[in-house]
Amino acid sequence: MASLLKRNSFSIFPSHRHSQPAKCLPLQSTRQIHAAPGAREKALLAKDPALERFKSYRKSASSIRRIGDYLTIVVVAGCCYEIYVRAVTREEARKALKSN
Repeated sequence: MASLLKRNSFSIFPSHRHSQPAKCLPLQSTRQIHAAPGAREKALLAKDPALERFKSYRKSASSIRRIGDYLTIVVVAGCCYEIYVRAVTREEARKALKSN
């Protein structure tokens, strides 16, 4: 009975021997085929002078990101402090009501 149960429960799952793909080189890509980009792809990837003025420069983008990170930390800290203050005042109010 135990061997029948074991055989049935494992027959649901696929065997690892049958589900493995053919062995390939570890550095080989899974796509197997590489095609060079065509003329359209090269034109889409080329620099466009009309879009040059919208380019975000690395220093300004990183400084804005840093400022955003600091503001996020400040807002989260303020929220945590507000929750703490409300919890402490509520606990003090409960103790005051119990003592009266």
